[in-house]
Amino acid sequence: MVTDTIGDFINRLTTATAVRKATVTMPFSKLKHQIALVLKREGYLGEISESKGEVGKTLTVELIYDPDGEPRIHGAKRLSKPGRRLYAPVHTIHPIKNGKGCLVLTTPRGIMTDKDARRDRVGGETMFTIW
Repeated sequence: MVTDTIGDFINRLTTATAVRKATVTMPFSKLKHQIALVLKREGYLGEISESKGEVGKTLTVELIYDPDGEPRIHGAKRLSKPGRRLYAPVHTIHPIKNGKGCLVLTTPRGIMTDKDARRDRVGGETMFTIW
């Protein structure tokens, strides 16, 4: 049993890119699906599909690699954890890795990146950074 599902999601993505997997399959949840859609929009992930498995629904995510074989995801860091939630007002949200990465937040308007949060002038829980 996994208590930190978002941490497990990030861990699966980073370890799969380290071994050059084409796809990653994990248990489905609406939160993970919305995060995957945001990462797809930002260019970190490819196609996203959900399917009915033997036990329950699964989420399958395609990983993107450059033409020379470099993965699009170089690293990720979990910020807000189940034991310590971190919230950020809009004036403390800054670009990640000089604009080359992104911060994923949960806000009252849904899950969004740091760029979207600054544009919409909304803060929220800082889930993780990815670059």
